[in-house]
Amino acid sequence: MDQLFNIYKLSIEEARKIEPSPEELHNHDFEELIVGMEGDLEHFIDFKSDKYVSPYISFVTKGKMHRVKPLIKDNCFNIWVLEFKSEFIPETTFQLYSRYHDHANLQINKGECFNRMVTLCEIMFNETRQTIPDYAVIRHLLSALFTMIESERRKTDISDNNIKSTQNITFKNFLKILEDNFHRPEGVEFYAEKLFMSARNLNLICQNILQKSVTEIIETRKLIEAKNLLISTDKTVSEIGFELGYNEKAYFTAVFKKKSGQTPTEFRDEMRKLIS
Repeated sequence: MDQLFNIYKLSIEEARKIEPSPEELHNHDFEELIVGMEGDLEHFIDFKSDKYVSPYISFVTKGKMHRVKPLIKDNCFNIWVLEFKSEFIPETTFQLYSRYHDHANLQINKGECFNRMVTLCEIMFNETRQTIPDYAVIRHLLSALFTMIESERRKTDISDNNIKSTQNITFKNFLKILEDNFHRPEGVEFYAEKLFMSARNLNLICQNILQKSVTEIIETRKLIEAKNLLISTDKTVSEIGFELGYNEKAYFTAVFKKKSGQTPTEFRDEMRKLIS
């Protein structure tokens, strides 16, 4: 995607064309937000496939492998699709990564709050249709939309304190540095030094926010990338491990199995059966 922001509506006509032969498994170099108003969605993401009944929200972070299949219900289907570069709302994106890390989809209650979300999508769409769109306005509206989504999430998420903690500037900076360096064989000290703090304090911050140590967060990020590569490429297990900073295949396999309960090869075989 060349532009910073794009929005379009997928109606029942387009859904009828897609439903018989859904898209291939893929990822994006941009962020994608789906606001489901009518009809259902079969979504393969976070390495599992589930069905979501409208209304729902789905946020697909950059690089995450996924596949959607529209499901027409009661002769209705209607969703908004918003695509944007992470730098379009940089103050929000890294918080979104932690919140949607392994929970991309959110079931929303019908009512005034969801109706306002749809209205915001309509306003953003209309602004993009102007001769000279005001992207500053769209940026504020998109941030407001995510704020409303988080308001709904808090109603069902008992870990509200964790969400508030993600405002921590140090944690956001850690996520940014991690995204640039997770391919490298670097440990806690490397990230702590980049943030001008002790490894102990960085670990305390990560424990408060995600209840995970820095090492666990690094390994989780590596694991997500490993899974993406296993299902999207034909690279060998050794090649993938080396690309992620593991010099020995046996060690990479052991870490992968400890985290996911399967060896890389077992995971690849299972995913190929699931998405074939």
